[in-house]
Amino acid sequence: MGAEKTFENKIKDYLKDQNCYFVKYFANRMTKAGIPDILASVNGYFVGIEVKASNGRPSELQKWNIEQIHASGGFGVILYPEHWEEFKNMIVFLKGGDPDFARHMESRINDKFF
Repeated sequence: MGAEKTFENKIKDYLKDQNCYFVKYFANRMTKAGIPDILASVNGYFVGIEVKASNGRPSELQKWNIEQIHASGGFGVILYPEHWEEFKNMIVFLKGGDPDFARHMESRINDKFF
């Protein structure tokens, strides 16, 4: 199994353990391109997660979609394994009803892109 898929499974397991609703978005020729890999609802907050292995690079369309999620009030991240702890903190704070601190974690995760 590839590094990105292994990391994706780790994310899905964590979301499941946190009782979050999520779906794995499967892109194909019939669906819209650039949508994050995992779409989740965490305590009523929309979260879009674009999963990347350590050596992965997001496309401009993927970055645009993450920006649009953020601009509409949701939480969108391009998540690398190096930001695993920040991601877990973001989820914990969303579950605890502290979107301001979760927003801070979102910014730290996306810092190299935005």
